[in-house]
Amino acid sequence: MIIQRRVGIIRSINQIPKGRITYTDLNKPSEPLYSKRYRISGKPDYIVKIKDYIVPVELKSGSYSKPYKNHILQLAAYCQIIEDVYNVFVPYGILVYDEESYRIPFNPSLRFELVNVIDKMRQHLLSDTELELNHHDPNRCYNCSMLKYCTKRLI
Repeated sequence: MIIQRRVGIIRSINQIPKGRITYTDLNKPSEPLYSKRYRISGKPDYIVKIKDYIVPVELKSGSYSKPYKNHILQLAAYCQIIEDVYNVFVPYGILVYDEESYRIPFNPSLRFELVNVIDKMRQHLLSDTELELNHHDPNRCYNCSMLKYCTKRLI
């Protein structure tokens, strides 16, 4: 009973839809999921089984008037990884911000864009060109996972 109540509170706070939570990386570290086809891996915050579908849920801090493109692509990568790992169709993923949640369709257009971005990233990694800084805001550096490796950091 106590565990169910705790899960209910977590669901409410994180705006997780009804369904069975089959994976989480938030309250306990989980193994990354890996797509052999695209050679990408990731750890969505939650995977929820809703009716006949498996749906990734990604939590982001802050409130935005619309989802950020990089967040949408991250969620799309999770959708693709889940399809490849579990051999299922993933119709959408859910982005949750502090004030709002968005159901992002994993449609042909987003699938195509994801594959193009993966290809561009690989091409760039194989080239000798140096990455350019894509912002001038030191605040973005504080939470960046690449901060200790970055030669262009602003802090």
